[in-house]
Amino acid sequence: MRYLPKSPADREAMLAEIGVASIENLFETIPSEYRLSEDLKIPRQHSESEILDRFRAYAANIADGDVSKIENGPRYASFLGAGAYRHYRPVIIDSLVQRGEFLTSYTPYQPEIAQGTLQAMFEFQTMICELTGMEIANASMYDGSTGSAEAILMACRVTGRQGAVVATTVHPEYREVLKTVTQHQQIPVTEVGYVRETGRIDTTALDAAITPETACVLIQSPNFFGVIEDVAAIAEIAHKKGALLIVSIAEAVSLGIVRPPVEADIVSIEAQSFGVPVGYGGPYCGVIACHEKFLRQMPGRLVGETKDKNGKRGFVLTLSTREQHIRREKATSNICTNQALVALMVTIFMTVYGKQGLRELAEHNLAKAAYLKTALTKAGAKPLFTGPTFNEFAVALPASADAVNAKLLKSHIIGGLALSKNYPELGDNAAIWCATELTTKSQMDAAAAAM
Repeated sequence: MRYLPKSPADREAMLAEIGVASIENLFETIPSEYRLSEDLKIPRQHSESEILDRFRAYAANIADGDVSKIENGPRYASFLGAGAYRHYRPVIIDSLVQRGEFLTSYTPYQPEIAQGTLQAMFEFQTMICELTGMEIANASMYDGSTGSAEAILMACRVTGRQGAVVATTVHPEYREVLKTVTQHQQIPVTEVGYVRETGRIDTTALDAAITPETACVLIQSPNFFGVIEDVAAIAEIAHKKGALLIVSIAEAVSLGIVRPPVEADIVSIEAQSFGVPVGYGGPYCGVIACHEKFLRQMPGRLVGETKDKNGKRGFVLTLSTREQHIRREKATSNICTNQALVALMVTIFMTVYGKQGLRELAEHNLAKAAYLKTALTKAGAKPLFTGPTFNEFAVALPASADAVNAKLLKSHIIGGLALSKNYPELGDNAAIWCATELTTKSQMDAAAAAM
C-alpha cells in the first residue's frame, strides 16, 4: 500500500471524533522540547517521477541519489519515437488497474454487475470526444494501426464507395496493416507523397488522386516525420469531391496543445502515450471518434448512459456490432479483442493530468524537442523539413544514421530511427529524433556532444 495523507477535512473529522480541538492539543502530553516546532530542513519538493528516480538510485547504492550514475538499463538515454513514446506513468495507474474488479473483468455484458467498468469506459469516450472535437467515440479498438484500417472500412460503408487515398507520411507500419486489411476487400489504395521542403502532404497531388470512387483520404498529424498537417486545407480538398477525411493521431499528447482535427469526419487515435507502457510493442489502445451521424457504421463497442427502473443513473453497452455479437455479414469489425483494461489506463492518465495538466505536458514536450533540435543542429545535423513539428523531427545527420547510432550506443545513447528503409529518397543519413518530458537536458547535451 502506498501512503496517502489525509485531507484537512479528514483530520478535523478524526479530531472531532476523539474529542480533541487541534493537532497541537493531541500531542500536548509530549514535553515541548521534544516537539517539532518548525519545518524540517529537507530539500525542495520533488515531483513523483523525481522521487522514484531517487529511490532507484538509492537501490543501486548511489548515496547522493543521482539516477544518471546507475550502470544498468535506466542509464541509457533514448531518442526513439516513431509511433511509440516514452511518457511518465503516474504510479496510481497500476495501483488501480490491478484491482480485481478491473484486472479480471471481461466484456461487460451484464450491466448490473459491471457498472464500474462501464462507467470508466463512458468517461474514456467522453474525454476522447473533448480532446478530438468529435461527437462520439467508441470504447477502444485494438491499436492505432488497426484503428486506421477500420476507419477506412467504415468510410467505405458510409459513402458506398470503394477506394482510399493515403498519405505516405502515415506511419509505414500502419500502411502495411492497411494493405493487409484492404487487399481482399476490393478497396484500392492510392498513396500520395509529401512536399520535400515542408514534410507535409502534397495537396496538389492529393487533389489529383481523389476520384469519384474515393471513399476517404487518410492522413496522420503529427505525421511520421513529426510534422503537423494543415487539416483544414486537406478537409476542403476531400469534401469538395465527396470523400471523407480520416485523421490518424499516433502521438496523443499532441492533443494537449495542437488544435484538434475538428474538420475531419473520423479520427483514429493510438492512445499509448496516455499512461500505457511502451512494452515491446503492446498491448496498446486504439480508439475511433467521429460525428454522430456515422454512429451505426462505427466499429467496436459504445457505452451509453441510461437510467434504471428507479430513475438512477447507470451505464450499458449501447452498441456492440462485432462478429462475436452479430452475424458476420452485418458486423462492422471482426476484431474481438477487449482492450478495456488498457483503455482504463488511458482514462486514469487523462483524469490525473486534467485539461491544464495535459496542456502543460504538451508544452513540456514541445520545449524539449525545440532544445534537442537546436543542440543537434549545432552538432552538425540539419533539419529536413520546415513544417511545424511537435516532439519529434527529421534531421540529416553528419554520417549515415546507422553509423551514428552505433557510435552513440557506445556512450549509452539510443539515437533516432533511421528513415532510409521506408524513405530511401531522403538518404541513409536521415533519421527521426524524439524528446519527451522524460528526456533530460543533460541527456540531450550528451547526445549532441557525442555526435
